[in-house]
Amino acid sequence: MTARRGTVIGIVAAVVAVVVAAVVLLGGRGTGGSTNQAGVARAASVEGPEDADLPEVDTQALVEGLEQKAVAKIAPVRLAEGLVPPTNRWFSGLVFGDEPQPVFPLPASFGLTDSGFGVGMPKPVTSEKAIVAPHVPGVTVDAGAQDVRISAYDTATVSMELLDGEGAVLGTVVIAEGSPFASFTAGDSGASLTLDAAFTPAAGATAAEGTSVATATTDGSDYGLVTPEGALEGSSVTLEAGASATVYPLPQDASDEALTALAAAAADPVVGSELSYGVNEQVARTTIGYVTASGSPSAYVTMPHHRLGEQPERADCAIGEYASVYGTLELCAGSTLTTWAPTVEPQGELDLADVPEDKLTVIREQVAKDVESTVPFPSDTYFGGKALNRAATLVVLGEQVGAEDVVAPLREKVTETLLEWADPARCATEDARCFVYDDAAKGVVGLTPSFGSDEFNDHHFHYGYFLAAAGLLAADDEGLRDQLAPVMDVLAQDIAAVTASEWFPELRNFDVYAGHAWASGTSPFADGNNQESSSEAINAWNGLGLWAATSGQDELGVQATWLTSAEAASTKAYWTDPDLEHPVFEGFEHEVVSLNWGGKRDYATWFSPDPGAMLGILLLPMSPVSGYLAGDPEGIRARVAEGTPDGWEAKFSDYILAYSALAGPEDAATAWDESLKLSDEWIDDGNSRAYLLAWIAAVESGGVPSLPAS
Repeated sequence: MTARRGTVIGIVAAVVAVVVAAVVLLGGRGTGGSTNQAGVARAASVEGPEDADLPEVDTQALVEGLEQKAVAKIAPVRLAEGLVPPTNRWFSGLVFGDEPQPVFPLPASFGLTDSGFGVGMPKPVTSEKAIVAPHVPGVTVDAGAQDVRISAYDTATVSMELLDGEGAVLGTVVIAEGSPFASFTAGDSGASLTLDAAFTPAAGATAAEGTSVATATTDGSDYGLVTPEGALEGSSVTLEAGASATVYPLPQDASDEALTALAAAAADPVVGSELSYGVNEQVARTTIGYVTASGSPSAYVTMPHHRLGEQPERADCAIGEYASVYGTLELCAGSTLTTWAPTVEPQGELDLADVPEDKLTVIREQVAKDVESTVPFPSDTYFGGKALNRAATLVVLGEQVGAEDVVAPLREKVTETLLEWADPARCATEDARCFVYDDAAKGVVGLTPSFGSDEFNDHHFHYGYFLAAAGLLAADDEGLRDQLAPVMDVLAQDIAAVTASEWFPELRNFDVYAGHAWASGTSPFADGNNQESSSEAINAWNGLGLWAATSGQDELGVQATWLTSAEAASTKAYWTDPDLEHPVFEGFEHEVVSLNWGGKRDYATWFSPDPGAMLGILLLPMSPVSGYLAGDPEGIRARVAEGTPDGWEAKFSDYILAYSALAGPEDAATAWDESLKLSDEWIDDGNSRAYLLAWIAAVESGGVPSLPAS
């Protein structure tokens, strides 16, 4: 976790040759390697953390140690043989379901058609409760295909083979998050494409040697097309084997500089991506390298969270802009996107060192009441894990405030139940409180699933609770740690394996470009994938960090800190602290965005229309790491007021009270008083009044670390 020189790409104005080699998508790369690979040039540098070492995990042994059973309810329809099913991805809708769904790589949208594909430029439309920008194809490309299969994917890219009626590859389409381009590279027999837009030679753009640049305007948006010279005739494009045609939306009011940069980059298609990350005490760095077929520079767009705070200087950025539901996307020329987020270290307990004795006494007395009122633990993967985390948190709190004897029976009870879940062979004889490995789905599924976890929905939400509970309870118990390790380690790999393998995908839940996780396993939606409970995503990475610390896995701990930091930054940018002054929010009448999609943002949840649910789902379980939610006091007060229109007697009031304490000393004092009066009915099943009071007292005494305001 030390610092070294980082990288930022600058524009390279060299003219690039037309691609004549067949596309080969680079497979899953280790994230510990240098970003100075093909297509990722070093042109400028900034101070930053060095590349992290990869966790070394014997994944095969972990998988083979778990009961094997086919229980998952997923069926990849359009996936090449041998690929791990890509659940919980921004592009999962292309893979699963009877019909492929649109996806939103940004700045463009993309959809498969019966015979090819379509590229769109989403146009945000804002209403009281939503900002939507659906996929509307501006350019449709007919390749004469009769079938399609996803042939490769990695950190930010996905490759699709378009097939004829005999299964031969007509060509390969590659799209990438943050890249404007959708490229088609012809197969061994060449290809003929038909476009539904009228492209004419471009004015203002300089073509790379051997290529031609054309533009078209459809539905009010401008598009570019780069092909080999002579390949475009009217609405037809004829490609020799290995040659490429690239379609891309043009930025608003595109300058000649932007047009030229895009045309040069489009001539050398993106064929893969690489990831590196690093962490020091101040920042967590994420670097995505866009790899091109011939190694020439590419182009990418930055989302708002890529530009928050102290970011590295980006040479040749802001040369163009695109609109999106997430705000302005800035166009950059280059192949390396580096982003820094303030470091958020995983934390397992509150700092109560400066809490006054009178409040500690109240907390201590409440611990006894909460232990007494603890109900039997559920046996499904969500509520079961949530209950274990609540109990483990209460045990740790009790031991902090000198109530060891009071919480001892609960420690014994939660340990016994956690050991049931951590028995690798339990599912051979039982149908609850256990996990299996599904070899077809390539993932871990808990029996007695909930919220579609057997469809790979919400695995990070569920498993984060187990990892946190295990990390807390086994912190000073080597014997318990060893008993829990086989199952906890495999849960960690299911949601966060940082190296792709034949058993798990790379970073199943976490989207490196978007900076946050996706919740839906198969994403059967026209708006892309989605996530509402950003707080439980952060709890997942916090839990990963607690387990890493307890089990002595230092590299996993660095990874967990990186994930926690990145998710916290994007959570504030898009869920809890959105930039309401941005024009895209004009007409949106709420303080938070509770449900974010690839192509839509909603003031809504999957389970309740209540205002308290909209805010509460972004807060629970308010773990010790949740100080990242601190920021502008007036903003916090506005969100609290919106979430509690009828007072504190409502769902998630406990979490909202905890959040309100972050606004200032008077707010914290009020939250303490209201928490003492709050009816038991409004203490969530994943929380306890003792912990709620301890959180507020810790905030008052400065014991909850926070981040700078965005």
